[in-house]
Amino acid sequence: MAGLFTRIAQRLGFGRAPSAGPRTGLRTYAAGLLSRLTASWTTTSLSANADIFRHLDVLRARSRDLCQNNPYGRKFLSLVASNVVGAQGFTLQATVPNDQPGTLDQLANDAIEESWRAWCAAGVCDVGGKASFRDICEIVIKAVARDGEPLVRKIYGKAAGNPFGFALQLLDVDRIDTAYNMPADKGQNQIRMGVEIDDYGRPVAYWLRTAHPGDLWATSGVARGDRRIRIPASEILHPFMADRPEQLRGVPWMHAAMKQLNDLVGYEEAAIIAARVGAAKMGFFKAPDNNVAPVADGQDEAGMPFTDAEPGVFGVLPQGYDFTPFNPDYPHQMFGEFVKAALRGVASGIDVSYHSLGNDLEGVNYSSIRAGTLEERELWMAKQQWFVDAFLEPVYAEWLRWALAMGQIRLPNGKALPVERLQKFSAHKWQPRRWPWVDPLKDIEAARLEIRTGVASPQMVAARNGVDIEDVLEDIGRFEASIARRKLKSVDLAGTAAAPQQLPAPAE
Repeated sequence: MAGLFTRIAQRLGFGRAPSAGPRTGLRTYAAGLLSRLTASWTTTSLSANADIFRHLDVLRARSRDLCQNNPYGRKFLSLVASNVVGAQGFTLQATVPNDQPGTLDQLANDAIEESWRAWCAAGVCDVGGKASFRDICEIVIKAVARDGEPLVRKIYGKAAGNPFGFALQLLDVDRIDTAYNMPADKGQNQIRMGVEIDDYGRPVAYWLRTAHPGDLWATSGVARGDRRIRIPASEILHPFMADRPEQLRGVPWMHAAMKQLNDLVGYEEAAIIAARVGAAKMGFFKAPDNNVAPVADGQDEAGMPFTDAEPGVFGVLPQGYDFTPFNPDYPHQMFGEFVKAALRGVASGIDVSYHSLGNDLEGVNYSSIRAGTLEERELWMAKQQWFVDAFLEPVYAEWLRWALAMGQIRLPNGKALPVERLQKFSAHKWQPRRWPWVDPLKDIEAARLEIRTGVASPQMVAARNGVDIEDVLEDIGRFEASIARRKLKSVDLAGTAAAPQQLPAPAE
């Protein structure tokens, strides 16, 4: 009996002498094992900048090609612009406080917002005199998604070409010389992929080409594409979404899905060509032995024989000839399902919903589209907030400083806001675009219940709808004033709205 317990204990691992080598069956990470199935899987880890340096220019060129020629790539770029910027762009809401606590300086807020709208007009904020600020925002966010990073230069003083003394210049990010790298030396900062940084990795300056390397004049004597100029980082806006610490350059948002997206469109192209061939070619004539003369109705201009085919006509083959039909089973019946499966992977790689990217609402019900849309909108709102922090805030800070200094923000009495109170006048917030829901009645009832139960305020509900509550109240006031001016019955905005009616004439 003792021997039996000993053998059982040994099988369970008790009382066993430790072996010299590793034991099999130990708990480990399966993804870290080396085997014939993982032989092609990388085992090295490079820094973020080393990875980006090797592939950035190629990634950008291929991403641009997909966004220009690939229907799904172009759709993705359209989704980014419409969901981050939207038709109206970002709305500035100045929130300058009044001397009395809990109130706002409405005159100052209106003056700031009016001056900001004047600067945002087409041809004012753009030093080139073409784009509006909404256009600039759309170009910048497209550059972030397509190229991984935009490049905007801040122009000051008379060079800005407007009364505010501040404008923006949009540059192609190819101007940053990725191949320009210099190690740190005595009195010289390190330069990585055209970005000069200090010991803490903070950008100090950007080394820009004087011309785009792919421009028509880049290789001429007029403007050499290999010439560089040093621009201080304080004059450059270079926002990008970093994935890793110490990252100095941005990569296209589609990088994880680009190969699959290119292969998918190549597969669809091959399927279309195969279908065209199958529809155009109906069969082959098989000649008898030792006779290769073609059976044809004529010859074309090049002397090649051809045979006409007409509907409802049956011909007679010469003696000894056979006809072999050509019936390719293509596109295959699984073609559509394969495309859907591949496109779902692409959509996951670029953080959009499949039905938005593929324009496919087949089989989508209310619950599924609601769940998918809610998740996607959360991602878009995260990108909107990043855009506010990375681009809008630094632009607005520079604009406000220069607009106050140039006396361009004036109260209704003509008095300019003093630049000495810059900190007070800096209070503001941004209202990005929001989206209506597929069932607005349910949204309205839910919002009303939130307000009644104290879960939300009217300001919060208005912000979710993409409007400023102050603007809503102003519009309601103007509407009621217009009703009173026309001597019409007022509309019950809190209850059931009734159509305005003419008031009866006063009795004499």
